[in-house]
Formats: sequence, C-alpha cells, structure tokens
Amino acid sequence: MINQCGPWLHGEGPENDIVISSRIRLARNVSGFPFVSRATEQDRQRIEEAVKLAVRNVYENDELYEVNLEALDQIGRQFLVERQLISREIAENTGPRAVYIANDESYSIMVNEEDHLRLQAVTSGLNLKKVWDCINSLDDHLEKCIPYAFSEELGYLTACPTNVGTGMRVSVMMHLPAVSLSQEIDKVFRGLQKLNLAVRGIYGEGSQALGEFYQISNQVTLGRSETELIQQVQEIVERIVQYERKAREAILKTDEESLLDRASRALGVLQTARTMTSEEAMHLLSTLRLAVNVKLLENPGIPLINELLLHIQPGHLQQIRGGILQPSDRDLARADYIRGQLSKEKL
Repeated sequence: MINQCGPWLHGEGPENDIVISSRIRLARNVSGFPFVSRATEQDRQRIEEAVKLAVRNVYENDELYEVNLEALDQIGRQFLVERQLISREIAENTGPRAVYIANDESYSIMVNEEDHLRLQAVTSGLNLKKVWDCINSLDDHLEKCIPYAFSEELGYLTACPTNVGTGMRVSVMMHLPAVSLSQEIDKVFRGLQKLNLAVRGIYGEGSQALGEFYQISNQVTLGRSETELIQQVQEIVERIVQYERKAREAILKTDEESLLDRASRALGVLQTARTMTSEEAMHLLSTLRLAVNVKLLENPGIPLINELLLHIQPGHLQQIRGGILQPSDRDLARADYIRGQLSKEKL
C-alpha cells in the first residue's frame, strides 16, 4: 500500500481540481447485540466473527483482506487513518476490532467502531453516484447474511442518535484555497451550518483543517432518504465549486503575480528546506496545487502533489522510513523525502 495512493487521491473524476474525493459511510448494527459502548469483550468477539462469516460468504479471499486492528501497531493504525480506510476512533479504541479493505482501497468495512459496522466507499472527484452504487451494493449483500438492527418507524438503529434513520454520512473533501485567500471562508461555513452541514478537517471529526482542505458532510439523517441526502450535498458542493472558481478567476485578474510569487517561493522552500512540519508542508503544497491547477506553473504535476500530501503524514512517513520517529526526526525526514521526490521531476 505504501507504494501507491488511495483512489481518493488519483486526481480523477468531475471537478477534481477542487473536489479531492467523494465518500459515503453507512452505520449498521447487528440485531440482538448491545451497542459497542455497552458490549462486553465476548459480545464484540461474537460480532467480529459474525461479520467475518458474512464477508467471506459475499466476497472471495482475493477481493479484500482483513486487518486485525488489535494486533496492529500504532504506526500501522495511523497509516490506515491517513489512508482514509479507518476512523481515528476505531484506531484509538481497544479490544476486538477489525477492518476489511478492498484491494483497490475503494471501500472498507470497520468492525466494532462506534457501531458494529461502518461501511464506507470513496472515489476521486465529485462522484457521489459512483460511491453510492458501491456502498449500496455492499450493504445489500451483507444484509442478506447479517440481521441488522432496524425499526420500521425510525430506520437503522445506531449508537449516536444523529445517525438514526439511513445511518448515512455523505462527505466531500474539497480544496478551497482561493475562497480562503478572499477571506470569505467563514461566510461559506456559516451558510453550511444553517443547512445542517458540518465542516471538518482532512481526517474528519475533531481534525484540524490544514492547507485549505475541508470535509463537508451532512449532520442529520433521520427523516431524510438516501437520495435526498446525496442530492443535498451534491447541490451544495456544486455551488461551493462555483464560488471557488470565481475566487480563482478574481485572483488571476487582480493578483496573479502575487500568487505566482507565493507559489514559486513555496516550491523553493520545499526543494531546499532541511526540516519541515506537517502543517507547513500542507500549506506549501496547497499553494502549489492551486498554482498548477490555474496554469501558473506546469510542475510539479498534480499526481505528485497529491502523493506528497499523503506520504508526508506521520504514519506514512514512519512506514516509509521503517520505524518510529520522534517529532523532530519526522520533520527532518519529511523535508528530506519532499526534496527527494521533487528532484525526480523537471521543474
């Protein structure tokens, strides 16, 4: 996995210069068992066994593989969080828990997170229909083998009341540097909150927004159908894409030289710095990504920039280096890695 990027960073799909990825997550619980927060270790083991049996009934062994998160070390769990394959919550939990990952990383199944199952599918660009088709098919197949906790009145029963109903979280990751530069980002966020949409950082709830990368998702599912939730997020994201495009056009008309200067300086720092934090690297790569997408710079290419955005994260960096690194050592290794990768391109 370390030698490739996940599908959400391929730089493909509609609006891929602004929309990094589209993701849909479904929360499900197995009927007859208490929620994870109230379950005993024996309950959680039985849930894990039931899911394993269902998964093996649905999929061939070479289609996806199982990772025992209890047996995985901290770096490995952090790597999977950064890969968008597991949540931070399940990574930090203890006790029986696992994740099933598709070979192409297009979907994963978390077992014993906040809910018994968290199914998620992800793809590059603004393509919610594609991820819905994937996750809906996965859900239908598993439901034939697992009795889900379901109420005719309320829908799917979940540990958190905000997920009751469809159990769906529709999430789109966006790169909004021009809106941020125009100092209109707070206005956009206030508008989203009025529409019951949440704005989070690159790794979801509780994470910091770095490099002008934001995740936008629905907050409430009860009383809304899957189609309605997808349509709402799709329409709002399309409006934000238009807003970002107009902001980019305005910058090119009034401040092109300044943006080119910032991007050139960012490239220079990335090529020469001897130490670099994750936060600094994300902001510099964000500036480069904007400049390349608006054709002010030809290189480095978007595939390399996207790869660097992932590989400079602590879990990936330590996997690349083959062991645990202290924060100061990670900053040295990060700068060295970036210099090495950029030196391979004609700049």
